Amino acid sequence: MSLTTEAIDRFSLPDTRGHFGPYGGMYVPETLMGPLYDLTESYLDARSDLGFQNELAHQLKEFAGRPTELYYAERLTKHLGGAKIYLKREDMLHTGAHKINNVLGQVLLAKRMGKQRVIAETGAGQHGIATAAACARFGLECVIYMGAEDMRRQALNVYRMRLCGAEVCGVEAGQKTLKEAINEAMRDWVTNVRSTYYILGSALGSHPYPMMVRDFHQVIGREVRQQILKKEGRLPDEMAACVGGGSNAIGFFFEFLEDLDINLVGVEAGGRGLIRGDHAARFEGGKLGVLQGCKTWILQDPEGQIELTHSVSAGLDYAAVGPEHAFYKDRGRIRFGHATDEEALKGFEVLSRHEGIIPALESAHAIAYALQRAPEMGSQEILCVNLSGRGDKDMQEAGRLLGELNT
Repeated sequence: MSLTTEAIDRFSLPDTRGHFGPYGGMYVPETLMGPLYDLTESYLDARSDLGFQNELAHQLKEFAGRPTELYYAERLTKHLGGAKIYLKREDMLHTGAHKINNVLGQVLLAKRMGKQRVIAETGAGQHGIATAAACARFGLECVIYMGAEDMRRQALNVYRMRLCGAEVCGVEAGQKTLKEAINEAMRDWVTNVRSTYYILGSALGSHPYPMMVRDFHQVIGREVRQQILKKEGRLPDEMAACVGGGSNAIGFFFEFLEDLDINLVGVEAGGRGLIRGDHAARFEGGKLGVLQGCKTWILQDPEGQIELTHSVSAGLDYAAVGPEHAFYKDRGRIRFGHATDEEALKGFEVLSRHEGIIPALESAHAIAYALQRAPEMGSQEILCVNLSGRGDKDMQEAGRLLGELNT
């Protein structure tokens, strides 16, 4: 059974000021308020423009490779016992992850607004390579900010971005991960706002980004509904996705928020364990605060300073969670758990060995949840997992870590 019986009006959010209940908003320097209002107006105009939507649908099909398959993981299902496991294969998209859905929408919006220079931040590199590829496709200048530690972990994606013509700027400040990359991208945008469009890669930050990113990823859930009805004649009993900022998860879940019989589960990064500085599970150790443009759940110390985070996956290694996820957690509509590094690495291995599908380490957190959850469910029940990206980018790092675990 679902965790809530309260009706969810998913289309009423956010409000005109960008709030999801107490979360979200526009907490930015005054110099960015005007550009954000312009961006909001331009996006709302584009959203209601049939020509824009048709062009986006065309690019998603011809360039990105949609629709993606809803895949019955038969051997994994038999291995675990219990629920039938379906994987939404976002890993099969061009550039290797769900990120291309949002990037294509925002690149088309940048062109509509007359911007010729695009900047973005990236953690695992999947948003970065999607942005670089889309900019190459449309002939736009592209600058990607990436933490130096993430550049080490994701060297393959750094090369892929540069191959597509992007300038990749390493960030040496702080932990040298996603938070610092976002800081540098925002500094660039403040300085060059007239000529530059900032493509934020997750469903967080200032309004209108959480709304835009969610909308551009809704295609995931819409396809799942059509596909599962065709394959099984009914909707799933439970759906699970990894949650960093939360873009893949909100796109996967949004279509099903009003189907209260479906359990929706977000899986955060448990890291080395729930000790301060060793994880990125915001709902396990965080509290309400403001970070990089919005009010949401954040890992912070008693003085309000942002805590160090850790995850085996660069894409989940972030101190805040998207505001819409915080809202649905309060409502009891989405439940959140976490998977440790070791559990995610096990998921990485098990899916590879039983299905021949190598997941991204981010997605492996959702697979780790399925390994635990599926055997608890009945054989007639259906568990859908969003496989948000493929693991090519993680092979070197995963091999190193698995070697350490096995010695």
